[in-house]
Amino acid sequence: MDKLNVLYEDNQVIVVVKPQNMPSQADESGDMDLLTLVKAYVKEKYNKQGEAFIGLVHRLDRPTGGIMVFARNSKSASRLSAQLASHEMKKTYYAVTNGVPQIKSGSLVNYLKKDEKENIVKIVPQSEQGVKKAELNYKVLQSNEKDALVEVNILTGRSHQIRVQFAGIGCPLFGDNKYGKDKTRASRNLGLWAGKLEFTHPVSKQKMFFACPPDLASEPWNKYYMEKYFIR
Repeated sequence: MDKLNVLYEDNQVIVVVKPQNMPSQADESGDMDLLTLVKAYVKEKYNKQGEAFIGLVHRLDRPTGGIMVFARNSKSASRLSAQLASHEMKKTYYAVTNGVPQIKSGSLVNYLKKDEKENIVKIVPQSEQGVKKAELNYKVLQSNEKDALVEVNILTGRSHQIRVQFAGIGCPLFGDNKYGKDKTRASRNLGLWAGKLEFTHPVSKQKMFFACPPDLASEPWNKYYMEKYFIR
């Protein structure tokens, strides 16, 4: 079984790091997914009879790695989901873009529509049927002539949102062959990482903060000095 990177656990929540290219939950690929891994970890560690309850509160796209929180019971799952819906739960992403955004700090607002058959999301006019508003804030942290390291906070949790919106301003993410036509994707990780997570503990009401960098020795993160962003 894959080794689980656990940042924190108690009888209400468990905070773990999702490896890049692992599904958040089981999909048609049949590959090992993080939800199944967390359930197996809890079942084995606490010697639980039957399947352990683990509530999936939020997801990360398969190629995206980083921090996720799971609930250990239905009450905590409900309270964490409410925090997510009210934006009290805050997720900070780090992205490497091919190209440097012209505006160094700002917001992106688009209307997105997902093609379920092709599993691709497109920016479309607001007037189209079935569109969903996507909004994020970003700040360029470091850049050179060709690419940039960007901090991103999403205000809406849409599928492929960060990837689509940055591609929409001509700055697709490093290693993205779906939205950026980066043909080197097969040998590279996507330049997108959920590096920080903040939420209120569902029972103790304590403010919880977690930070975890990507593999700083690997592409594309090794182009930048990132350690400083994960020190509180």
